[in-house]
Amino acid sequence: MKIKLDQELEELNQEMISLGILCEKAISISTNVLRQNILTDGASKEANITDDEISDLDIRIERKERAIEGKCIKLLMQHQPVARDLRLISSALKMVTDMKRIGIQAGNIAEIIDNNPGREVGIEDCISNMADATRKMVTESIDAFVKKDATIAREVIQKDDEIDNYFVGIKNKIVECLREGSADGEHAIDMLMVSKYLERIGDHAENIAGWVLYSIEGTVR
Repeated sequence: MKIKLDQELEELNQEMISLGILCEKAISISTNVLRQNILTDGASKEANITDDEISDLDIRIERKERAIEGKCIKLLMQHQPVARDLRLISSALKMVTDMKRIGIQAGNIAEIIDNNPGREVGIEDCISNMADATRKMVTESIDAFVKKDATIAREVIQKDDEIDNYFVGIKNKIVECLREGSADGEHAIDMLMVSKYLERIGDHAENIAGWVLYSIEGTVR
C-alpha cells in the first residue's frame, strides 16, 4: 500500500512541476511584453500574438489546477496519509491556488499593456526592474518545490520586501507625476495596476515558498 502511495505522490510531484512550468512561462511572457511595450514605441504584432498565448496558458493552468486538486482529494480519501506525506498533499492543494492566480495576473498585465502601450510616465525603468525581480521570485519558488530546498524557499520569502518596496516607490512616483500634471493620467493608472499585479504575483510566490517550507519542515510561518 505504501509503495502505491509513493508512486502516486511522485505522479503528483510531476504534475505540480508541470503546473509550475506553465506559471513560469506565463510570467515570463507577460514581463517580456511589458518590457517590450513600455520601453519602445508602441505595441507590435508580437505583443498581440503573446496575448493569445497568455490566454491559452490561462486555460491550461486552470485545467492542470483542477486535475491536481482532484488527485490530492483522491489521495487523501484512498490512502489517509500521515506525517510528511500528508503535508505534501495539503501543501500541493494550497500551492495550486497561488499558481493559478499567478497565471491570471500575468494575463492581466499582458492585456493592460497590449491595450495601452507606448506612453511614458517616468517610472518605466522601475517597473521593468520590478518585473525582473518578480519573475525571479516565481522561478525560485518553483525551484524550491522541485528541489525540496528550504534554503531557496526562505530566500524567496525574504525577497517579498523588495517587491513591496518597488510598489510603494512606483505608487509614490505616479502620485507625484499626476499632482504635477506631467503624466498621461490613463497610462499612469495602467502602470499602477501593472505594478499592483506584480506585487500580488510576488505575494503568491512567497505563499508557494511558505508551503514548500511546511511540506519539508512541518512548520507554518
